Amino acid sequence: MATGLRPAQRVERQRISQQQQGLIHVGNSLTRSLNNGQNSLRSKDTTKPLPSPPPPRRSVTPNSRSQSRDFDDDNDPGRVRVAVRIRPRNAEDLSEADFADCVELHPELKRLKLRKNNWNSESYKFDEVFTETASQKRVYEVVAKPVVESVLSGYNGTVMAYGQTGTGKTFTLGRLGKDDASERGIMVRAVEDILANISLASDTVEASYLQLYMESIQDLLAPEKMNIPINEDPRTGEVSLPGAVTVKVRDLDHFLELLQIGEANRHAANTKLNTESSRSHAILMVYIRRSVPEIVEDDINSQDMKIKSNFPLVRKSKLLIVDLAGSERLDKSGSEGILLEEAKFINLSLTSLGKCINALAENSPHIPTRDSKLTRLLRDSFGGTARTSLIITIGPSSRHQAETTSTIMFGQRAMKIVNMVKLKEEFDYESLCRKLETQVDHLTAEIDREQKLRKREKYDLEKQLQECHDSFNETRKNLVTKSEFLEKENTRLELDLGEILAELNCQKDQNSLLRDKIADLEMSVKQNKQHQLENSTYQKVLVDTTQMYEEKIAELIKQLEVERAQSRSVQEQLDAMKKLSDDHHKVIQQHEMENSKYQKALADTAQMYEKKLMELSKKLEDEHTRFEGAQEQLDLANMLLTDYQNSMQGKEENSELRLKLEEMYRLHESTANELQSLKVELKDQIQEKEAICEKLNDVQEKLSAEEKRRKTVEHELVNLKKSTPECDKDFEDKKLYMKENIRGNSVFGTSASFNKSGTLRAAQSAQRATIAKIFGLQKIIKLLTSEDSDVQIHAVKVIANLAAEDVNQETIVEEGGLDALLTMLRSSQNATILRVASGAIANLAMNEMNQGLIVSKGGAQLLAKTASETDDPQTLRMVAGALANLCGNEKLHAMLKEDGGIKALLGMVRSGNSDVIAQVARGLANFAKCESRAVVQASAGHRKGCSLLMEDRALEWLIANCNIASDSTRRHVELALCHLAQNGKQNSRIENSIHGNISTWVLIKFNLSTLAEDNANNYISSGGLQELQRISMESSREDIRDLAKKMLKSNTVFQGEMRSGWY
Repeated sequence: MATGLRPAQRVERQRISQQQQGLIHVGNSLTRSLNNGQNSLRSKDTTKPLPSPPPPRRSVTPNSRSQSRDFDDDNDPGRVRVAVRIRPRNAEDLSEADFADCVELHPELKRLKLRKNNWNSESYKFDEVFTETASQKRVYEVVAKPVVESVLSGYNGTVMAYGQTGTGKTFTLGRLGKDDASERGIMVRAVEDILANISLASDTVEASYLQLYMESIQDLLAPEKMNIPINEDPRTGEVSLPGAVTVKVRDLDHFLELLQIGEANRHAANTKLNTESSRSHAILMVYIRRSVPEIVEDDINSQDMKIKSNFPLVRKSKLLIVDLAGSERLDKSGSEGILLEEAKFINLSLTSLGKCINALAENSPHIPTRDSKLTRLLRDSFGGTARTSLIITIGPSSRHQAETTSTIMFGQRAMKIVNMVKLKEEFDYESLCRKLETQVDHLTAEIDREQKLRKREKYDLEKQLQECHDSFNETRKNLVTKSEFLEKENTRLELDLGEILAELNCQKDQNSLLRDKIADLEMSVKQNKQHQLENSTYQKVLVDTTQMYEEKIAELIKQLEVERAQSRSVQEQLDAMKKLSDDHHKVIQQHEMENSKYQKALADTAQMYEKKLMELSKKLEDEHTRFEGAQEQLDLANMLLTDYQNSMQGKEENSELRLKLEEMYRLHESTANELQSLKVELKDQIQEKEAICEKLNDVQEKLSAEEKRRKTVEHELVNLKKSTPECDKDFEDKKLYMKENIRGNSVFGTSASFNKSGTLRAAQSAQRATIAKIFGLQKIIKLLTSEDSDVQIHAVKVIANLAAEDVNQETIVEEGGLDALLTMLRSSQNATILRVASGAIANLAMNEMNQGLIVSKGGAQLLAKTASETDDPQTLRMVAGALANLCGNEKLHAMLKEDGGIKALLGMVRSGNSDVIAQVARGLANFAKCESRAVVQASAGHRKGCSLLMEDRALEWLIANCNIASDSTRRHVELALCHLAQNGKQNSRIENSIHGNISTWVLIKFNLSTLAEDNANNYISSGGLQELQRISMESSREDIRDLAKKMLKSNTVFQGEMRSGWY
């Protein structure tokens, strides 16, 4: 229809059509973009590849820390970078001659060594360590410049300073450097870099300056705006402050003016630690918007053409610079009044931040970001999508060692946090709209021009259309004629096709018959092959049997040869007899005839044995018959020869020949019997083979069933291994004594340590509950009695973990788990089983009801026996922990002593292992504390006699180990000594409670005084009083010092001894 168009017209028409379709597509794209909004358009999120999250691990605390780990993920942009900067010594530090530096820096190794005392220190590694001489420029380039570069590239970034008050946080971040540009802080230098690397013509930089004062967000650039709310996008989680003032930064001088305004409005005060102490957290927010051109290709399938449009992109990023207020202790800062309230809010917000850092470092499922407004503002900085750098500031003086240690541990935990750094790009909708409006105007003008051109071409097209209509009618007539001819040809071809199909059906039938024949032939071939295999087997058996028979026949042939030789000898004897019977010719001739017959019979017999082996038995019988005839003839000859004395020799030879013939007959019979026995044996062997095959089938079925059961057990064991620790070390690190912090009779542990381990215990509890629910506690307990030692090991590990929870202990005891564990201690020789079973019993001994059951069932004796028979320090540690828990029940003290528990506890110090000694000290401290709390016996009205620990010579060991290196062990020893000293004090409550009979009161007072004096004298003679005085002055724990002073003041014997001048 378009054949009459000119080439120029066709090209112009195609171009117009393409422009119209492009306009329609662009308009539709614009409509979808405006309707769906920013979040439904294509956004390019580039996520940095991050390593898989590390396995859960305990937070590094002073009590559980050995060494700070070396971080190998320095190339990971998502990990929080932490640098440490030490403040130079000031006049106050120089005036403190008694306090030496507690920090030693190794900047070349990026390590910091914290001295705990003169002989003990700990080393920590950071991403950078700055000495007191480090310049502001170097601090910025190392800490903040990488973050600023990431912000310029489109990522969010955070730079934060944390540390004790007066250590230089504000100097590091917010120093303006009016007089000296080299002293400029990170805020000024960061904005200076940002302004130097962007184009203000196409890019924008905006800033907000806020402070968090007493949990209220205030705008430092507009002080009248107080208590600004925090909004969080429920879908993206982004935090915004809608009420904050945002100022567009023109240049660096403008930014310095903004900082001066903010610093003038920020709260600060004079304290003992800092003359200009910041009383609020300052937060500088810098918003950067940069245009990034990008080509987006939209495929438009119109006449095989593609239209490409350039869509402008924009990158929006945010930089947070946070100057945290310094943590402070009230006794050091001297804050009062409003300063005290400010310090409370500062410490509260910093504590909330520390909790979030701990939770992120430990991969906790819950992050308490809503506890404080500070943590809500920093939600994206820690655990979010921002690249974060943290600089911690510390002082050199050991007077603030506790604050310095806390700051260092905060930085160590922050280094474990890995953020998911993301790049977010968006379309520049304003530029895109302006561009599309220009294109629409251009295309509208082009359409108007093309419409005019179409009107001119319309007449030509109508004319060409009429011509085409005429040619179409002619063509239709020709097609009708051709279609009639084709219908006839089609009818003929259909008939031919039917005939061909009939022939094909016949061929198919024949082919099916051939296939059946081929299948039958294949079956016969298979059967022939099977028969050939069976025949080959039979032939092999026949060859073996034939070979055996040939060997037997060879032996018979040898015997026949021997008989022939004997026959020859007989013939020679007969010839001799002929010569001897010359005088008796007739008799000799007859004898010769008989001898010839005998020789002929022998020759026939030998020939028959050689030719016909299968008829051997029959021929032997014939020869036997012939031999009998010959014997009769020989007997007749013997009768004839009786008349002649010279014939005696021939008679003896004939008798010998007869004996030989009889022997041959016996050999024949034995051969026949042997053949018969071989046949019977072959039959028996065949039957035996069949019986063996049946047994083998039965055994195979049993083995298959056993294999299934074994696989089932292995599957269960694999599940148990997955749910239990992978090695003994992991099992021991489960902290079998995690409940000791909340028991009333335990002497160590605080609520702080309980809170720190709360998250870990919650995860472990969920894991144990899942194991008990999947496998069934009763089924796991039954595995303790398995004969397989590996099964026992894994089962007892699961029981030990489950016993760490109160909800499982009662079920374990009711299902017989305690009895099974005691049986394993009694009978097992496996070191791993003994160690883990002891740990499980230690967990069960956390419960007071279980303690009585353990001791009543002989558990203390078994633990003492295990301690005496092993030298494994881990097993001894578990046994000592179990006995230490039992020592916390004063009702069991007498039974523990009788069962040898106290002696076993003291005997385990022979290992020299620090962990074992720590458990021994804990047990003695529990025992002494409960013994000191013993109430007056209701029946007798007086206290118990001499201390049980003193009777077992525990006092000497405690005094000898007062100065042990381990802090926790030393505290236990000091507590035990204090409580033992309390046993030497007369109980005044008993004296006050007795009224009435004066004689009874005098007698009881005399008994009390005598017992107290005896205990006190034993205590003094062992050197305990001297150590008690030392503890009251030198102990690291204030509560222990107070307890020791109380014991010294309340005991009259101790007071008299000290007044006498001996101490």
